[in-house]
Amino acid sequence: MSIATPTSFPAAGPWPTATAPTVQNVAQLVHRLGDIPLHRVRTQPPPGAATVADAVECKARQNCLCELVDGVLVEKAMGYREGMIELAISEALRVYNRTTKLGIVTPASSMLQILPNLVRMPDVAFTFWSRFPQGKITDDPAPLLVPDLAVEVLSPSNTRREMQRKRAEYFAAGTQLVWMIDLDERTATVFTSPEQSSVLQASDVLSGGAVLPGFSLPLADVFAELDQHAPPTDEPPPISPRPND
Repeated sequence: MSIATPTSFPAAGPWPTATAPTVQNVAQLVHRLGDIPLHRVRTQPPPGAATVADAVECKARQNCLCELVDGVLVEKAMGYREGMIELAISEALRVYNRTTKLGIVTPASSMLQILPNLVRMPDVAFTFWSRFPQGKITDDPAPLLVPDLAVEVLSPSNTRREMQRKRAEYFAAGTQLVWMIDLDERTATVFTSPEQSSVLQASDVLSGGAVLPGFSLPLADVFAELDQHAPPTDEPPPISPRPND
């Protein structure tokens, strides 16, 4: 089987802009995509033939969130706990943005064509107004837009190579800051380039640095979302009625 892969990132990284070679089998294809689980690779349209329109249609008609990578629809890895953390970070950024009015905060369901025919869906994205044509929100379902901040909350089916590739693509497109949140380790890794990073622990404060000046978010508040439980109650538990009552 010969699968054409038109986008421009070789398997081992880094991923500069160039014409991608043709892969000869599924193993090579999955390796190029970051050794992701096979269940995330959509086979319709055939790998290598998918377009931005296919990604948009998949979301609209099948309620399936897919990124477009090398002409392949790749299902976005998501989860319940991940969604809670995405919401907490998004809320903090929206509060910050109400004062600064720097741009737009978007969720994981928002498609961003960060390079032509390369669609990524950061779990949270902050995009400056200067990126928008004429400073207005577009009605394009997958606009050519590069987020200034991309946040990725790691899911079990994300792989190290997949996230390495994503980082390279974000920065190659012009993203200034990437946060990668690990729920199991309760850490946040802050990237200012594909390979330059610092790891923050749950006791640290996540800062916007020079990209989002004045923004700060205690990671303890973020990860506390995972420790929630029902409030205690003094009321006795309800008594089930007897069959003859």
